[in-house]
Amino acid sequence: MADNTTAIDNVREAAGGRFERARLFLSEVRNELKRVTWPSQKEVYATTVVVILTSAFFGLYLFVLDFGLLRLVQWIFRFFGVAGPTA
Repeated sequence: MADNTTAIDNVREAAGGRFERARLFLSEVRNELKRVTWPSQKEVYATTVVVILTSAFFGLYLFVLDFGLLRLVQWIFRFFGVAGPTA
């Protein structure tokens, strides 16, 4: 019976330890977030515009590259008389 009581006590201690560790973790997260330097609205707007423009540029670049490579492969297949990929 003593072994069973010890096991139950260990389970209770581990469960309490988990809650204590979780509380400590959340407390440290809150303290760390107080020290964060948050960007201003102007900085957020500027970086958002940069991300959108960069995404549009690379999207267009990859579209043109993909289209050009598709046409090149189609030309090669036609040149050798093989049915190739179609788009």
